[in-house]
Amino acid sequence: MKRNALSHMVLTATLAVVPFGAFGAVENGPADAATIAKKVRHELVMLPFYGIFDNLAFEVNDGTVTLHGAVTRPTLKSSAERVTQMVPGVTSVINRIEVLPLSRFDDDVRLRVAWAVYGQSALNRYALGAQPSIRILVKNGEVTLEGVVLNEMDLNIANLQANGVFGVFKVTNNLRTETVKAKKV
Repeated sequence: MKRNALSHMVLTATLAVVPFGAFGAVENGPADAATIAKKVRHELVMLPFYGIFDNLAFEVNDGTVTLHGAVTRPTLKSSAERVTQMVPGVTSVINRIEVLPLSRFDDDVRLRVAWAVYGQSALNRYALGAQPSIRILVKNGEVTLEGVVLNEMDLNIANLQANGVFGVFKVTNNLRTETVKAKKV
């Protein structure tokens, strides 16, 4: 309810400043994939219970958004689909998000891996911010690391830390390195 009221206030404020003719191409024309992707990403990141033990990904193809990933709560899966359907330009949503099984053992492993990874001094910077960049997925004692780190060293340290946790049977390291380009002065 607050989101609709806020959206209405923002739209009203925008309409008061911009002439009415300026919106014709945006509202009547098809939304491009880049615009849809940016809005879908924003909506998914803003989900209230989206945390480090969940991973959401998506593809956009001609207005159809396919959701991928794994989450610990069934409500997060349905919320991701719901907010994606509300994005302008989205014609349909295919929800392929996996809901991880409920398991006290997996919950304990998640916490131990999070402490091992984010407690490592070389990696604790990745815990900063609203959405940490290393995601920890646990299914039946098997850990998958998802996300982006700055360099190969951090990728390897995260892998070693996760592998050293009691109760972890296997670690799949899907972390990617971020390529940072230096600015020319």
